[in-house]
Amino acid sequence: MRIGVDLGGTKIEAIAIDEAGLQLARRRVATPRGDYQATLDAIAGLVGGLEAELRLAGTVGVGIPGALSPATGLVKNGNATWINGRPLDRDLAARLGRPVRIANDANCFALSEATDGAAAGRRVVFGVILGTGCGGGLVVDGKVHTGPNAIAGEWGHNPLPWPEPGEWPGARCSCGRSGCIETFVSGPGLARDFGEAAGEQASAPEIVRRAGAGDAAAEAALVRYEARLARGLAALVNVLDPDVVVLGGGLSNVTRLYASVPRLWQRWAFSDRLDTPLVPPVHGDSSGVRGAAWLWPRG
Repeated sequence: MRIGVDLGGTKIEAIAIDEAGLQLARRRVATPRGDYQATLDAIAGLVGGLEAELRLAGTVGVGIPGALSPATGLVKNGNATWINGRPLDRDLAARLGRPVRIANDANCFALSEATDGAAAGRRVVFGVILGTGCGGGLVVDGKVHTGPNAIAGEWGHNPLPWPEPGEWPGARCSCGRSGCIETFVSGPGLARDFGEAAGEQASAPEIVRRAGAGDAAAEAALVRYEARLARGLAALVNVLDPDVVVLGGGLSNVTRLYASVPRLWQRWAFSDRLDTPLVPPVHGDSSGVRGAAWLWPRG
């Protein structure tokens, strides 16, 4: 069997699947924030608990909010800051007594959907996470593509293309720069834009709800959001030309995006027509942990 672990900021989830991708068992615990050794203990405990429950041993893959640096072998760019600068794969391998594969959580999401989800059977798959941040993952021929610097898919930390009046230089990003795509199309980015325009605060889900109820300010914010997402994705498609783009994260539940964004991105595509499908995930919130399990492929 395969065991996947999704290391998040508030919870660590683990799943065991069989060769066909059928879930055998699932467990989760609260993330011991700020404590690296306790994080190792929590992951090892989840793996051991699944194996004891099922009386089977499994391969282990782990999705993290960051990446392993090819230069140092240590975690970099992690939102779970206490794992940065640590040899997480080696430390977990020592704890578990077997090799452990680690990948960025957005890459795990893309791999899950490419393996047996919304993009199954497609050769080049780009997965987009629209949530607290804005991540991306790239899968080619069923395998995660990380690149020589382990930054493939990081489309959210490029500047918003074709900026309109009032969008430049943009808000400060968590990466230290300004005007990144993430600052516009993440959940907090939508909330910030609404707050600046409407003079009141609301969360991204509340903005979506209010737009559906006919609130003019919320609708205007969503229209701006859709145009910005379309521009960001059009630039991505112009470079990569993937077979499909899959949305994940909380904002992937906004159903209007799947009609409005493909209609809008035609304007910025370097083509006479853009036929790239934009689709919702099949596995939803489970894609990250399932993709971690699929870091060990079939066969």
